[in-house]
Amino acid sequence: MILTALKQYYDRLNTDPDKGIPVFGFSREKIDFAIVLNKDGGYVDTADLRDKQDKKPRSREMNVPQSPKRTVGIAPNFMWDNTGYVLGVDGKEKKDALRGRKQFEAFRQFHHELGDGLNDEAMQALLKFLDSWDAARAAALRYWDDMIGKNVVFKFDGAMEYFHDRPAIREAWARHLAQPENEGKGICLVTGEESAIARLHPSIKGVRDAQSSGAAIVSFNLDAFCSYGKEQNFNAPVGVPVTFAYTTALNYLLRYDSKQRVQIGDATTVFWAAQTTPVEDFFGQILDPPGESDAEIGQAVALKDFLDAITKVHMPNDIDGSVPFFILGLAPNASRLSVRFWYASTVADILGKMKKHFAHLRIEKQFDSEFDYPPLWRLLKETAVQGETKNISPLLAGEVMRAILIGGNYPESLLSAVIGRIRAGSEISYLRAYIIKGVLVRNHQREITMTLDKNNTNIGYLLGRLFAVLEKTQREAADVELKATIRDRFFSSASATPRAVFPLLLRLAQHHIQKADAGFRDKQIEEIMQAICEFPAHLSLKDQGMFTIGYYHQRNDFYKKNESPKTQVSKEE
Repeated sequence: MILTALKQYYDRLNTDPDKGIPVFGFSREKIDFAIVLNKDGGYVDTADLRDKQDKKPRSREMNVPQSPKRTVGIAPNFMWDNTGYVLGVDGKEKKDALRGRKQFEAFRQFHHELGDGLNDEAMQALLKFLDSWDAARAAALRYWDDMIGKNVVFKFDGAMEYFHDRPAIREAWARHLAQPENEGKGICLVTGEESAIARLHPSIKGVRDAQSSGAAIVSFNLDAFCSYGKEQNFNAPVGVPVTFAYTTALNYLLRYDSKQRVQIGDATTVFWAAQTTPVEDFFGQILDPPGESDAEIGQAVALKDFLDAITKVHMPNDIDGSVPFFILGLAPNASRLSVRFWYASTVADILGKMKKHFAHLRIEKQFDSEFDYPPLWRLLKETAVQGETKNISPLLAGEVMRAILIGGNYPESLLSAVIGRIRAGSEISYLRAYIIKGVLVRNHQREITMTLDKNNTNIGYLLGRLFAVLEKTQREAADVELKATIRDRFFSSASATPRAVFPLLLRLAQHHIQKADAGFRDKQIEEIMQAICEFPAHLSLKDQGMFTIGYYHQRNDFYKKNESPKTQVSKEE
């Protein structure tokens, strides 16, 4: 199903010339420099092709003849490669100089095999250059210090066209591809038709923390993985054209500047639709919203309008809800890629699930600048030690994403992880309250309003409200700004074992009330206490979540209006 959907996506991309998707036999690779030759094969100059808009120059992506699957052996590319193959020098230690000479000789012989007798002046110029080249001259080339080990292509002096783009050279490459050496015939598992079967599949690049040279989704490299006497990928026969199509489409989705790729925990997640739809543009922004540049602020406004539409009204008129939509999460696993999650549905179903997700989690913000629709990765950061994305549990990230996509319960570990972070740091933020509300509403059918609910009689919620009032009383009684409040010292124990903590806090509160002359706080405490029969010895994890929501609601309510001249204070940081 995954390979079929990717193959169909390639077919869609291939009909759009603006996408620049490679045709069969080509791939999109990172190129840094071009060696400029004259018609006689003499070196003229080196052209720097890198993008220098950022502080660090970035390689340019170009469609070049597809490279072979490289392991420890020597296998040259056609019309492009790194300096080890093209010039015989890769900048590594001297002990590898012999390997560099072998790489260059393989590159030279390969081009003679494909280019001898070819009536094209670029091919003949390249062959003359390779026949006359001396690796000792490399250090004298322009940009050599930057060029060492990088990928290079070829072009004529004064020409815009690169050698690999010339029609005669492309035809020579096509003839070479039409004579596969190791592929056998078989029934392709994707199309169900007889085809040449790919022995090895091209590498997938762009998955975070995977090998920089790329990794494979389909791979058999040990005898234990093989069966019926078949070797390598003949164990899962996929036709050569389909193999090219699905890997090209996936590498396109994973490219550096892709808007259809986001990071969720350890899973590099890509998504696409069977047809062009605005949801393809908005879905990535839902999971990873725009930044703060002028253009991105405009995107953020459009995104909020779109989310407001799908959460408060119905499907926008310009969106076809029946279009199939796909989401694929990939995680590194040695030289392979693991499928962390795969979801195939429709645009209408995806938007419906997102609407349900935001409706269950939505709660009043603490500050106006906070996200109306927080992205998933920001929520997951609230569960991580020190708030570091590298500390997000891969299992938890996948389970949360799955819960959103299928509309099922969030993992219970999400609630315990957030409460654990609150216990460790005593910070009750908007995002943490947002998560807790979502788990309690979706998983446990708790009725929780967006703002303070004085009619809520849940014991955890009442105790959380009471704790917020007690903390406010302490702050108002202090003559100076407190470095630590009862929240810092008692929040964890008060939410877990109320009976052991609240009697002490109430006695302290009476002292604070007298000092601040704040009888209205005494009335607030009395109002909440009337609904509490007794302090329970322990609160369950769910009621600890309600405790946090109650505290958050009550604390936010303090800053909505001035209850008396003495209570006019700014929002807490």
